[in-house]
Amino acid sequence: MEPRPVSERPIRALPKAHLHLHFTGSMRHSTLVEMAARHGVHLPDALVEDWPPRLHATDERGWFRFQRLYDIARSVLQTPEDMRRLLRETAEDEAAEGSGWLEIQVDPSGYAGRFGGLTPTVELVLDAAREASAATGVGIGVVIAANRTRHPLDAKTLARLAIRYTGQGVVGFGLSNDERRGRAYDFDGAFRIARRGGLLAAPHGGELLGPQSVRECVETLRADRIGHGVRAVEDPRLLEEIVRRQVTLEVCPASNVGLGVAATAADVPVRALFEAGARIALGADDPLLFGSRLARQYELARGEHGFSDAELAELARQSVLGSAAPEDVRKRLLAGIDDWLRRPAADAPQTGEASVPGARRPASPTSR
Repeated sequence: MEPRPVSERPIRALPKAHLHLHFTGSMRHSTLVEMAARHGVHLPDALVEDWPPRLHATDERGWFRFQRLYDIARSVLQTPEDMRRLLRETAEDEAAEGSGWLEIQVDPSGYAGRFGGLTPTVELVLDAAREASAATGVGIGVVIAANRTRHPLDAKTLARLAIRYTGQGVVGFGLSNDERRGRAYDFDGAFRIARRGGLLAAPHGGELLGPQSVRECVETLRADRIGHGVRAVEDPRLLEEIVRRQVTLEVCPASNVGLGVAATAADVPVRALFEAGARIALGADDPLLFGSRLARQYELARGEHGFSDAELAELARQSVLGSAAPEDVRKRLLAGIDDWLRRPAADAPQTGEASVPGARRPASPTSR
């Protein structure tokens, strides 16, 4: 397919929602290095001189290396102030990228041992999210995620914990880690608890495994959104069902390339999914390990798949519509998207200008 002509409206000025971002993976690289030095944590070369690391996680050994690097990065978060700093800087970066609403995913089990247990960890994250939102103007919701490699009973515990904070910042329930080590249907009980509590269902699926993994998320877990989901393109009937149910696919192009799911950004089926009518929310997944944030995913849609400005605006709309953002935030972001598209490219705000109505710019330039 020949690339379509595109205009030059700045992508960072396009208001958007960011629905696929992991907690530790949102950290700035400079912050990782600084915290590691302060706490005496040794970082491997892949997280220092050779950053971003070269990853290929489509085999067991590659995924183990990816998870090991993530675990090392998480180990630098040793104090409540570290957690607050991470969320504050993440919100600053989101504002600079044009994101007015963020849903950040966290498995509190990975932090509970250091912060007094599951409940204190969740409350720390929610408190830090409120502070970061107040400081930047970026709305933040939290998705509590279970780990596929742990027992489904652990997931039920997390689901019960998550629904205690519905209306207090927790907006969804997820399922992450290696698809090959835990089938979605094993976690049906946890997702039933989460749905009854009013939370969005947002499991990962269709990244390392094929369309059957996505089908289990859609039919068994009754997913509202699917983390990645790109392999659904291999099953036309499944894709039709995703479109019919208006399930949002959280597509992460740079991550798909970084983990070896796709050879190049051009091979990520963003165009095919879009033209089939699937609702897409572009996401950065783990910028700390993949080296790029939200705006870059839109740049890849423009440069590798020929998305016009009208199509980029539609992607941004779909991210907002697939979110758990409050109605007033949705209206503000959707109005901002329309305004971005109405302006001639030459008159659109330039990169770095405030693009999200009501959002405050960071006090100083962000670094990653």
